[in-house]
Amino acid sequence: MRRFSKIAAVVVVGAMALSGCGSSSGGGDGKSSASNDVCKTAKGDGPKVGVAYDVGGRGDQSFNDSAYRGLTQATKDLNATCIEAKATTSDNDTTRAERLRTLAEGGYNPVIAIGYLYSPAAAKVAAEMPDTNFAVVDGYSTTLPKTPLKNLNDLVFAANEGSYLVGVAAALKTKAKHVGFVGGVPGAVIGPFEAGYEAGVKSVDPSIKIDVTYLTQDQTDAQTAYENPAGGKDAASAMYEKGADVVFHAAGKSGLGVFQAAAAAGEGKWAIGVDSDQYLTAPKDQQPHILTSALKRVDTAVYDEIKTFADKSLKPGFTNYNLKSDGVGYATSGGFVDDIKSKIEAAADKIKSGEIVVPSDPKKVK
Repeated sequence: MRRFSKIAAVVVVGAMALSGCGSSSGGGDGKSSASNDVCKTAKGDGPKVGVAYDVGGRGDQSFNDSAYRGLTQATKDLNATCIEAKATTSDNDTTRAERLRTLAEGGYNPVIAIGYLYSPAAAKVAAEMPDTNFAVVDGYSTTLPKTPLKNLNDLVFAANEGSYLVGVAAALKTKAKHVGFVGGVPGAVIGPFEAGYEAGVKSVDPSIKIDVTYLTQDQTDAQTAYENPAGGKDAASAMYEKGADVVFHAAGKSGLGVFQAAAAAGEGKWAIGVDSDQYLTAPKDQQPHILTSALKRVDTAVYDEIKTFADKSLKPGFTNYNLKSDGVGYATSGGFVDDIKSKIEAAADKIKSGEIVVPSDPKKVK
């Protein structure tokens, strides 16, 4: 009875995630993956995958939606079935651990947690349940005490490399010689976005002014950092008002406010998306202002984790998705970077060859 009731609770949480689809906070045009529900329709005999989303859940048009695309592809290619659980802004390590434990007790394997906040919980539960494979996107689980474990994998990305490329784009497109960056919260996950972006901008023109604003300094305040479009809009609006004409965000759903600010600021104001190609899910009035997006292929990482599990070739530990492995990159939708694409690609080639080593710490950007 206990297992049934707990799994039912996970399903209910997944349903709650769907209830917000199409809300005004999403800012999209109905193309978000949250408008579908593959876990209710998939009926394959492949892996049974449990996914625990980060704050914001499906419909963020960014991080979580990218994970969902990988999950959807796995149901098509690998006959996977799945169940989803959504985070809440009041979560702590105990509630996150219970969420992962519930998925594993329900027979779901692998269990994939989306977001670094799950790292301590995943390390704890993986140690308790050695027969279930766990993975954390953007995780640091394998660096914690009593790890590494044979059933735990951290899926990380060279976000600094993709951000360098959009920094090059920003520097080549700015007419004001003034750009900005809006981050969710400083630290090991968002810091590399800022560092790469600043390094890319300075590689083109060291004299360009770069404004930086974080929505919170509190590592535990996911609500303000990543589910705060109003805060994102205020931060970007202030930058545009001070003269910046390109603003890059790495702030989850909060970044939707950056697009709103760019559209409101008018002609000549650009925004840069993150994780997914955000031009594709933005409303039509915002699309003309989305210069590019720094891609972080969470969909690839999620799909690969499920595929290697299905193939019995899963290797626990630490998997890094970088530019050379096509784990990060930049978007070209809208055609706004077509005229500078050769210069962006030249920078990408130098990163891949090792000629350019992109810093991941903002303090080390020269």
